[in-house]
Amino acid sequence: MSIRVVIAEDQAMVLGALAALLETEPDIEVVGQGRNGREALALAISHRPDIVLADIEMPEMTGLELAAELKRLRLPVRVAILTTFARTGYLRRALDAGVSGYLLKDAPAATLANALRQIHAGGRSIDPELAAESWGETDPLTERERQVLRYAGEGASNAEIAARLSLSEGTVRNYLSEALGKLGASNRTEAARIARQKGWL
Repeated sequence: MSIRVVIAEDQAMVLGALAALLETEPDIEVVGQGRNGREALALAISHRPDIVLADIEMPEMTGLELAAELKRLRLPVRVAILTTFARTGYLRRALDAGVSGYLLKDAPAATLANALRQIHAGGRSIDPELAAESWGETDPLTERERQVLRYAGEGASNAEIAARLSLSEGTVRNYLSEALGKLGASNRTEAARIARQKGWL
């Protein structure tokens, strides 16, 4: 019986290459290809694959948000993240979202197929070097601080952030102040940059 996979990747060339690569494996079948997290979610709901292979940074819904939503819906599907981001913060958040795999795009092709087999068999597949590093620094931000900082990093004003998150401007200021303090940053742009570098955004 073949392992049924939905791929979520916003770069068309990478998406096509991944699909072609996996289709060469006799026991893997690509049943859907999504250009963003929301498309992949719809494909996962309709096709009920064994595994969703997702990038992290995608429009409309990130790979981590997709994993969290699949977990919330209690769909019997496992999620593997395939990314260029070798950041321990991302790995920790991915594991919190319930992913079964965290793989890097520069790994050999055979590694990906074997990882999917391992995940399908009920195991986990995490890039070993990244797994070792992840025992170091912990993410100091709360989910709300992360949301506020993400919008601030995109250039949104306090008023815009408040409107988007249904908060008061004073509360937004408080969250930003807390985040700046935790990250040792002098302004919101620097705070967003530090958090993004560490994979906490």
